[in-house]
Amino acid sequence: MAKYGVLIGSLREHSFSAGVAHGLVKGLPADAEVTYLEIGNLPFYNQDFDADSPASFTEFRAQVAAQDAFIMVTPEYNRGLPAVLKNALDIASRPWGESVWDGKAVLPVSQSISGIGGALANHTLRQTIEFLNMKIMTQPEMYIGNTASLSDDEGNITNEDTKKFLAGVASQFDTFVKNN
Repeated sequence: MAKYGVLIGSLREHSFSAGVAHGLVKGLPADAEVTYLEIGNLPFYNQDFDADSPASFTEFRAQVAAQDAFIMVTPEYNRGLPAVLKNALDIASRPWGESVWDGKAVLPVSQSISGIGGALANHTLRQTIEFLNMKIMTQPEMYIGNTASLSDDEGNITNEDTKKFLAGVASQFDTFVKNN
């Protein structure tokens, strides 16, 4: 049984990123242990905290360390990553040399209400997680475009083809995790 951590780069209630994440989680095996990691309450990373970390940093690092793999779903803000997701990545990678991301499998996913599906945010995320020495499932590349037309008012994916696609990718990711 694998332990999956889910990070969502949008804090908005009923976010499309959360809807995509939930759609992916539904495709994981029934015995998968899934934890949605809260990242909105974390203070901004500051190197001064390396010597004396806030309790929220210590707790978050422990949560990350306890997972086998991660699904990270992000919107694209101004052609890049939301600060909240980048902050979470930085917090769990510090102090220098003590990253708890190291060697963990990851499925990077972006979504956007536009047609290009947050491709630039996805590649920015990939640059960071590659540097953190995470094992990236590279195919299929996950750029989910036009999410407003695929979802209901609460952000849940309602398009049947998209639901099937997300479930299929989650199944592939589970195989990837078990083989790595």
